[in-house]
Amino acid sequence: MESFADLFALVLENCKGKMSEVAFSLWLKDIVPLRLDGSTAFLKVNSEFKMNIVKEKYTSVLKNSFEEVLGFVVNVEITCDQPAPAPVEPAPSVDPDGFAIGGEYDFTFDTFIVGSSNKFAHAASLAVAANPANAYNPLFIYGASGLGKTHLLYAIRSEIRKNRPDYTIIYVKGDEFANEMIESIQDHTTPQFREKYRQADVLLVDDIQFIGGKESTQEEFFHTFNTLYESNKQIVLASDRPPKEIKTLEDRLRTRFEWGLLADIQTPDFETRIAIIRRKAQLMDISVPDDVSEYIANRLKTNIRQLEGAVKKLKAYKLLQGTSPSIVIAQNAIRDILNDSQPVPVTVERIIAEVGRTYGISPQDIRSTKRNAQISSARQISMYIVREITQMSMSMIGEEFGGRDHSTVVYATQQVEKNMANDLRYKETVEDIIKNIRDS
Repeated sequence: MESFADLFALVLENCKGKMSEVAFSLWLKDIVPLRLDGSTAFLKVNSEFKMNIVKEKYTSVLKNSFEEVLGFVVNVEITCDQPAPAPVEPAPSVDPDGFAIGGEYDFTFDTFIVGSSNKFAHAASLAVAANPANAYNPLFIYGASGLGKTHLLYAIRSEIRKNRPDYTIIYVKGDEFANEMIESIQDHTTPQFREKYRQADVLLVDDIQFIGGKESTQEEFFHTFNTLYESNKQIVLASDRPPKEIKTLEDRLRTRFEWGLLADIQTPDFETRIAIIRRKAQLMDISVPDDVSEYIANRLKTNIRQLEGAVKKLKAYKLLQGTSPSIVIAQNAIRDILNDSQPVPVTVERIIAEVGRTYGISPQDIRSTKRNAQISSARQISMYIVREITQMSMSMIGEEFGGRDHSTVVYATQQVEKNMANDLRYKETVEDIIKNIRDS
């Protein structure tokens, strides 16, 4: 019980960064950890009302935090002592701040490990944080997933916030910007949407590649970019590739993204990976022997997030089983994320979600029997990409899309191939989606 209580304390600490202090204190702070049974965490609250609120609004926060702390998926079961009347006040909303800093430490420059693979991007980020809009504007950071781009964005925000507390700083992901714009159109709140972003002193946009192929979103971002740039406001963008390789990005945006400084992050070398493991272990308050650090660094070579995940699993073994880190424990800890031979299989759900995000269509509609032109096109592209990436049979793909006959899938893939041959923009959009999926 004590070890699970210690583990749950880390989970709650992780949750704090994902919601407002008021919401955390009201709904999660007093949760009682009962036990961890296999991959299910059993928790208890003091009223039926609180149980219902936590289940409805915060189960996903708890599950994500458990996964970030332990490194594997944990189901959450919540029970209560006795029913209690509902309070008069409505539940507070989740903090609208774009930053959801997770883990046992903040993403600052102090916790960023500098090596030959990232020292240029780190130096550029430091310069921007020290002198916003007067060092490099825009700053465009690019590199593969899991190498520290988001960490640098958070670090820039943290440093500017510390030195210039009066600044309005906005962090947003490319797809969130697109979704927020769509909602503003539907809700007739476009002026408020524009004011929010165009009044920022610092705009940090993560995964900017996801606005590619979305004409209305690119139009809106173009004007937002111009307004901020002409007002001498700092813009920092992050992407998994340089602007010239985002094929579905409009030329006028691509050109503007290249106005300032492009800074890439490469995969860390062995020495940097060792330093990262040691630093993560120090921050998580766990001692990892040198031979264990070297074993992990020799097997997880391309993704800092995986290195952190391995250290978290070592800590989980220590908390739950009392076993100190060793080579054998490390083997078990990284078994699920070891990817020397084959990449982790990409699920059909991930593909459909990515296609839906690109075209502004829900995954439910893509899987449905709806037949309007836009949904049908997205469905055909989804079938084509599923075939391209997973090599599933046509019949199996048909089953994934509402039990359609294999001939429907054959027609869909042929239609996509035909469109790609005849329409360069269509081809680049499909290729961008595939790249996003494979790089995620």
